[in-house]
Amino acid sequence: YAWDANEEYLFKAMVAFAMRRYSSKSTTQISNVLLCNVTDRVSFWFVVTDSSKNVTTVPGSEVEAAIRMNRNRINNAFLLSDKTLQFLKITSTLSPPVEPSTPVWLIVFGVVLCLIVAGIVFLIVSGIQKHKKKNKESTERENLEDKVEVTLENGIPCEALDLKAGHINGVFAADDDRFTSL
Repeated sequence: YAWDANEEYLFKAMVAFAMRRYSSKSTTQISNVLLCNVTDRVSFWFVVTDSSKNVTTVPGSEVEAAIRMNRNRINNAFLLSDKTLQFLKITSTLSPPVEPSTPVWLIVFGVVLCLIVAGIVFLIVSGIQKHKKKNKESTERENLEDKVEVTLENGIPCEALDLKAGHINGVFAADDDRFTSL
């Protein structure tokens, strides 16, 4: 924006305001702030005089401290930031770091807890599914055994095999009565 007499007046007023807030004296007036070497690029230096002595300038350390203390108000008056409104020899103030509304450790704890709960639920559900599958297979096997029918081969009925107990072949059974002793 254009730097004109009104902007200069606002700057002088903000510096006078900063000096009054810093020194707790109401002696600093707008006329005590002098701008020198104003350029088209809005570059200048300024001096603050002491109104009680009328000629003496206020020490630079006091002016620096006053501006540092009220820097935010000066920046807001011109709708600028520390990057756009620079005071030489006065370090810019760093804004305090932004703190989230919830602590970081609480977020990490919540994520870990959710993963643990999801793992437990997965294990329970998979265990239930395996148990159901096992029960289903055993009932199917029992149903197959019950449904075994007597088959006929060459017109002669054959015995149904007992799948649970197995089938004993009588030829190889050891009968002591059938063999002669030596």
